[in-house]
Amino acid sequence: MLAGLLLVLLVAAALVFAYAVFVERRWYRLRRHRLAILPGDAAGLTVLHLSDLHLVLGDEGKRRFLASLPRADVAVITGDVLGEPEAVEFAAAALRPIRGRVASLFVLGSNDLYAPRPNNPLRYFIPHGRRRRLTGRRGRAEDLVRELERDGWVHLRNRKYGRRVDGVPMEIVGLDDPHIHRANLSVAPRSEPDAFGLAVVHSPDPAPELAALGYDLVVAGHTHGGQVRLPLVGALVTNCSIPTRLARGLAKLGRTYLHVSPGLGTSKYAPFRLLCRPEATVLELGPRRG
Repeated sequence: MLAGLLLVLLVAAALVFAYAVFVERRWYRLRRHRLAILPGDAAGLTVLHLSDLHLVLGDEGKRRFLASLPRADVAVITGDVLGEPEAVEFAAAALRPIRGRVASLFVLGSNDLYAPRPNNPLRYFIPHGRRRRLTGRRGRAEDLVRELERDGWVHLRNRKYGRRVDGVPMEIVGLDDPHIHRANLSVAPRSEPDAFGLAVVHSPDPAPELAALGYDLVVAGHTHGGQVRLPLVGALVTNCSIPTRLARGLAKLGRTYLHVSPGLGTSKYAPFRLLCRPEATVLELGPRRG
């Protein structure tokens, strides 16, 4: 009886593992959210938010999905474009079709700056502030930035970027990766409080500070939505300081909307997703009610 039960459990575990590796991590989807968030009587605009693509050479399924996405007014990528340094040119070509009609913005993540390396998954259960910092082989971040900028993408490395999008004045700030202590919040204080404030960052760690500074929308990634989620429990870890309930999707921090993308990829050393499908998001922004 016990042997039979163990066999059933082993078969079930094997099926779940196979689903996570071979089905769900490639089961891409597009989600849409509508936000009444623009100032005054501004016309609507669309923002395509992508994150954590972890592109590797020959990743044709993900490339085809990217090519199928609708073109938005503004395209934003919140880091970890690369899954390996060898994929720089492949990634730039894959992202070419999804450039924004008016603006294309990106920040880098640690996987763009350093080549990925095998990691003990139990490490993610250690509180973020207590972990020993890991170092790795430098990647090809400079080559990636050069290729994307050649296609019109704007690299927001601890800098502001002012823009009008269909008559909507926008004050945009981008931060370098907070997860590896590269973010510089001294560039973030608002200078145009009447403009629509958009903050772009890889890890959502500084989202409370950005909300306190008055940004209307903060977009981030890094968490992979938890990557493994359980029924009724949700994400087990976020790999950053935010609560697990904020690991993916929309949340409100005061009057600020925070959107954390679950991303489109995984590390090539952890190629699985469970109850956390990879996704791209279109944020449909309209004027504030009332």
